[in-house]
Amino acid sequence: MTDTSDNLPGNPERRDQASAWFETLRNSICDAFEAIEDDHAGPLDDRPAGRFERTAWDRPEGGGGVMAVMRGRVFEKVGVNVSTVWGEFSDKFRGEIPGTEADDGRFWASGVSLVAHMHSPLVPAVHMNTRHIATAGKSWFGGGADLNPPLPVDQDTADFHGAFEACCKRHECGDYPRFKEWADDYFFIKHRNIARGVGGIFYDYIDADDASFAFTRDVGETFRTIYPELVRRHMAREWTDEQREEQLVYRGQYAEFNLVYDRGTQFGLMTGGNTDAILMSLPPEAKWP
Repeated sequence: MTDTSDNLPGNPERRDQASAWFETLRNSICDAFEAIEDDHAGPLDDRPAGRFERTAWDRPEGGGGVMAVMRGRVFEKVGVNVSTVWGEFSDKFRGEIPGTEADDGRFWASGVSLVAHMHSPLVPAVHMNTRHIATAGKSWFGGGADLNPPLPVDQDTADFHGAFEACCKRHECGDYPRFKEWADDYFFIKHRNIARGVGGIFYDYIDADDASFAFTRDVGETFRTIYPELVRRHMAREWTDEQREEQLVYRGQYAEFNLVYDRGTQFGLMTGGNTDAILMSLPPEAKWP
């Protein structure tokens, strides 16, 4: 969705480039995930291959987005959402966002957000997000990806981190040690004193120049390459009832993080976003012991 107002913060050309890229990335990821559904030969392959269903939504205050959700035979529930919204922050919210002023709460925000919950507890769940945000005093890119296996596999963890370390090394602004530590700190369930998963990278507030846009695109493309590889590595394996039970309990902890700590959830709800799209990240089934 392209904004039509000339009274918005940020560079108009950069805004258009970013929102268009997020849609392109969404389409590429959806194609890759549907190909996995088509190619699957293993547990639940007697079910039809999943397909994404897209639902557009509008934000009365400005902008909107598209939810793309698939429930298939490999992906129990996966959402790949894009949105572009604009308007003014509430007085309460202005002090929490860089570049907002007491007398100028204008903002523009666009991004792609993905969460995948898998049927198999042997296939890791995952989260990925990249975004571009502009306020009256600052414009930046942010994002990252983190792997969330109920039953971690060392090689999967190493390959996932290796892919994003290589991505960071291709860009001057890609500080892998810092972004890895940022992810470890951010994706931590404080009230349980445990990590949400095995980490990845997380970055924010990187000035919106050509270099940071190139890095953000590479983060998305890196995810588009590495995660399908991990899914295909394990999707044909059989799992036990005990492993499924571990997965459901893990999902409960994942849901706790998203509802209590996640910035994206808080940002979406406080800016009047689509509630279904915001809570798309929640698993389709979970348990608490």
